[in-house]
Amino acid sequence: MQVTVALETRYFVAPDGSVWSQVGMARSFWERYLEVFDSVRIVARGARVDSVAEGWSRVDHDRIIFHGVRNYQGPWQYLQAFKEVHRNIRAAVPHDGAVILRVPSHLGNGLERELERIGYPYAAEVVGDPHEVFAPGVVRHPLRPVFRRWFSRQLRRQCNRACGVAYVTKRTLQERYPPGGGMTDPRDGGADDRSCQNAGRFITDYSSIELPGPWFAPPEGHPHSNGPHTVITVGSLEQGYKGTDVLIDAIAQCVREGSDVRAVIVGDGKCRPSLMSRAARHSIADRIRFAGQVSAGREIQKLLDAAHLFVLPSRTEGLPRALIEAMARGLPCVASAVGGIPELLPPEDMVGPADAKALATKLREVLANPGRMSEMTRRNRLTALQYRDTVLRERRFKFYKQVREYTRQWEQQRRRVSCGR
Repeated sequence: MQVTVALETRYFVAPDGSVWSQVGMARSFWERYLEVFDSVRIVARGARVDSVAEGWSRVDHDRIIFHGVRNYQGPWQYLQAFKEVHRNIRAAVPHDGAVILRVPSHLGNGLERELERIGYPYAAEVVGDPHEVFAPGVVRHPLRPVFRRWFSRQLRRQCNRACGVAYVTKRTLQERYPPGGGMTDPRDGGADDRSCQNAGRFITDYSSIELPGPWFAPPEGHPHSNGPHTVITVGSLEQGYKGTDVLIDAIAQCVREGSDVRAVIVGDGKCRPSLMSRAARHSIADRIRFAGQVSAGREIQKLLDAAHLFVLPSRTEGLPRALIEAMARGLPCVASAVGGIPELLPPEDMVGPADAKALATKLREVLANPGRMSEMTRRNRLTALQYRDTVLRERRFKFYKQVREYTRQWEQQRRRVSCGR
């Protein structure tokens, strides 16, 4: 059985038709679906490129098929390309096989409407929260309040209609977007303590992170010096929701107050020029390194290992993979108390979103205390172990089996009804 997966990711299509990922979600990510399904068909944006850049990862192969949708960035481009995008989505509706929507997603919304029209079942993997993505101060757009209500309502509806739901959080997204009735748990081996039935539906949680054993650094291998200090953040600079501007303001305040601290910013996007200008206005351009887009894996590990503290000052999050990866490398971490982050860090390691003053105070407090940093390292590694591949694989495998079995039974029923006519 094939599974069709729709998601809000952009891949790159080379002249020879091969499909590539700039960061993450490449072939190894999709192979997890192949443990249960015969093949996987990806429905995602496809941007055509003249050549493949060094460090990109191949996505497609004989069992991983790419169904490209017209590339767009942001709401306006989506609206401008609406007709073509939806032609692509209608062409992606499968004739048979399972469907999983990784939501929230423009493409997931479009495909779900087509599936509902023909009565086709789907499961959902909930990886983000539109209520927070479109919160005040996160996205600057005149229609932000409308988007917030509409996308949140769409996600609640999708979770309610889906035949099964998997969340990246343990409780945060479940409370805002509860599941309805649907899939039955056949109890093959029993549900683990994070899986449950809700009106006959199979519900579980697992992160999307890829965290094999080599990601975990030995606890004694991380520096906890008295300075100078390097803090690091990892995230897209395409929008302002990662709070990189807040980090720059906090670093500037730390420097004014006498701290010898620098920052490495990993990621790229249209906000990068304004962030560089922000650092220059604070007279700390020499203390902020914009590392750009860095290949997943060893290149990111090198940067993490060279830092003293990981900071994620996001205005909104689901369950951030970058934070879990930093925790696995033994980094002390400070982050905003948004989304699923409180499931990862204790209150003393968090600050409110968009509060540069509080973040600066927290950075100085942590960096001045090597003993505390060592304790944060120990605690973070223990938490990250809960997200290692061997733990998450079991829950994913069970969920995908449930999706496959539900779809198989639905297809049998459809054939019986068709023959009865």
